[in-house]
Amino acid sequence: MNKLNIFSENIYDEWEIDEKRFIDIAKSILKFYFSEVLELSCLNGFEYDTISFDFLYCDSKKTHEINREYRQKDYPADIITFAIFADSEEKFIFDGEINLGEVIIALDKVIEEAEKKGVTKEHELAFLISHGILHLLGFDHQTEEEYNFIIDLQNRALEYVKI
Repeated sequence: MNKLNIFSENIYDEWEIDEKRFIDIAKSILKFYFSEVLELSCLNGFEYDTISFDFLYCDSKKTHEINREYRQKDYPADIITFAIFADSEEKFIFDGEINLGEVIIALDKVIEEAEKKGVTKEHELAFLISHGILHLLGFDHQTEEEYNFIIDLQNRALEYVKI
């Protein structure tokens, strides 16, 4: 696999996550997706040396603001993905680097959802990271079939990284 630059910032004060650990988890998840669905992704057919993307960890107040401002949706989200490369007509590659975009995750929603599902908050966070990466790779879930495909991939990715 090519070089990966994954950047992470946590602006949610109530959960000091181990950002390095979750970057490592994201790298492992991406490695799994490359072995499973690279040819179906937005990267298929492109030459590049480096892939980069960002994670922003915040609260649902912030995702609500972002949803309103950029997506004209008036509700807080657990995850918002800006898939720069996948959604671009030009598929811009600069100096051999592809910037896939940004994944924004509301950690208060992660904690709330983990409690509902009866899983650890770390498991739920890894689940959302895996989901966001799929969106960055150009996968969507507009139909039930697409949704089931995405969820199956996510579950297999979490098994692969032993989460």
